[in-house]
Amino acid sequence: MTNEWCGWREATERALYGPGDGFYTRPGGPGPAGHFRTSVHASPLYAGAVATLLCRVDTALGRPDELALVDVGAGRGELLTGVLAALPDEVAARLRPCAVERAARPPGLDPRIAWCSELPAPGSVTGLLFANEWLDNVPVEVVETDADGVPRRVLVRADGTERLGEPVDGRDAEWLGRWWAPPPAPDAAASPGLRAEIGRPRDEAWAQAVRTLRAGLAVAVDYAHERGGRPPFGTLTGFRDGREVAPVPDGSCDITAHVALDACAGPSAQRLTQRAALRALGVDGRRPPLAMAATDPSGYVRALSAAGAAAELTDPAGLGGFGWLLEPVGGACAGLLGPAEAA
Repeated sequence: MTNEWCGWREATERALYGPGDGFYTRPGGPGPAGHFRTSVHASPLYAGAVATLLCRVDTALGRPDELALVDVGAGRGELLTGVLAALPDEVAARLRPCAVERAARPPGLDPRIAWCSELPAPGSVTGLLFANEWLDNVPVEVVETDADGVPRRVLVRADGTERLGEPVDGRDAEWLGRWWAPPPAPDAAASPGLRAEIGRPRDEAWAQAVRTLRAGLAVAVDYAHERGGRPPFGTLTGFRDGREVAPVPDGSCDITAHVALDACAGPSAQRLTQRAALRALGVDGRRPPLAMAATDPSGYVRALSAAGAAAELTDPAGLGGFGWLLEPVGGACAGLLGPAEAA
């Protein structure tokens, strides 16, 4: 790592994905599960819900001879492994699972899973593309308003020290004005210290992911915020060993920021909460009836455990508050989770 000044986008790219020494690309690392808890790691119910969605996509597409499941930001392949275990044999036999991940293929992974460092070619996929907590790790620039209220790019060194750089201009300024906050009125008082993350690289990354589909459904799941409620001081943070830490771009921690999913969304996209999405896929946190404890004690314990896991996945104050962005390609896969009002 160098200690030269650069923007957060360049610093994050180097810290997370630097060849050989990046947080995610360093050989022998534990992967995301070693540092933070995602829905994939919380319960096999999540993989089961993705399997249910994949079956709906399969039916909508007329059960093609080859059905793809592309997991973007696949970690160590946990989601694909869980989905393969949950699928009916007939669907699994036609499935072509593909992990897209910049880290090396983990040992012992199911040989049916292809491992790729880049997205498939445009128009080459028929099926489901699923990106769970991928976009929040697509590096972005951070900006902060100066004493006059002018947004300036934040420069950072590998030790986390920051200073303000040049004013934001060009396409980044256009994105900021359209998606983060309207420009202040000419007579408005200056508001120094306000921060934002420029999500344009994520919009472009998501558009590229959607273009890989010839037909099917693309889904992004992530920490998200809406234009009307962007956090005034941004969301950039770090994670290490299960704890939130300062975002220091030296390769020692994950660096993440919430995603403006509304900016990523195409004209046919649907957005809803994870709570609504998982409920539409049959994941419900309701407790089993108490009478079941007398007639089927072991079944009651299993059902109670599943209800607890489902409650964690759908808790609106936790994982259930994640945003889901569904982008159908072709009309067949529109509305597979019901109307948007379900959120």
